[in-house]
Amino acid sequence: MSDVAAINQLVLKYNDLRQEIKKIIVGQDEVVEQVLLAIFSGGHALLIGVPGLAKTLLVHTVAEALGLNFKRIQFTPDLMPSDILGAEILDENRQFKFIKGPIFSNIILADEINRTPPKTQAALLEAMQERSVTIAGNNYKLDKPYFILATQNPIEQEGTYPLPEAQLDRFMFAINLEYPSFNEEVDIVKTTTVGANPVINALFTAEEIIGYQQLIQKIPVADNVIEYAVTLVGKTRPKSSAAPEIVKKYIDWGAGPRASQNLILSAKTYAALNGKFSPDIEDVQKVAMGILRHRLIKNYKAEAEGLSTEDIIKSLY
Repeated sequence: MSDVAAINQLVLKYNDLRQEIKKIIVGQDEVVEQVLLAIFSGGHALLIGVPGLAKTLLVHTVAEALGLNFKRIQFTPDLMPSDILGAEILDENRQFKFIKGPIFSNIILADEINRTPPKTQAALLEAMQERSVTIAGNNYKLDKPYFILATQNPIEQEGTYPLPEAQLDRFMFAINLEYPSFNEEVDIVKTTTVGANPVINALFTAEEIIGYQQLIQKIPVADNVIEYAVTLVGKTRPKSSAAPEIVKKYIDWGAGPRASQNLILSAKTYAALNGKFSPDIEDVQKVAMGILRHRLIKNYKAEAEGLSTEDIIKSLY
């Protein structure tokens, strides 16, 4: 199959996938879009929202519709790295045997990731970056495709451990979940209080998803689009000569080169899922908010004046 035909097929299957997810998830179209962008780009996503917005249900539904194995890890203050990665034990023959932890799956829901101490949070870093884990000197490869979708509650700060910047940077997207509209909430109440149990059909295989990821990586990008993405990221750095006054005044640290890479890769994915064979500047702008919002560190002036990271990013386009 030619690349053009493969992209056309991907568009059709993607539209079917969105409809399948809508059987369970009411509204949240932009959130679903960004989660799927992360997955087809081969990246991870951080879902930020108050309790009750169906973050867990969303991830489980996406995993079912993609035909992938799914594991949920509830992060708690007493969770240890071995509870996630697995551990070596002595079997009946007094031989060491590795028992795999829940991280060995295609899609991992890291629920309330900021509720566990940094030592346990750090256990995810190798898995996120290298798609492997090292236990007692032995390296174990994780199944592909592999995604970590983490959730974080933005309002309860007591007993939480903020994610370090190095780990935040490993997430391709940070996705904000908002309350549903009135009509969406009415639909949610109607569909979830009648005992209905819609069946989600698996529309992809693991091999197909890997194939589409490889196809997206091969999509060509014009130099001016790459230069636009790199310039946009450069504007977020307060010490850069390209930084506008709003960044110099309100931002302590800007985004690094991984943001530029993720902008281009996710713009390719956005273009492909919308039937285009090469991304343009508009595609970069469409994905920029989710890519940049968790990579900018505001200073005390921004906090004092109630200026959001989103406001600053919008001023850079």
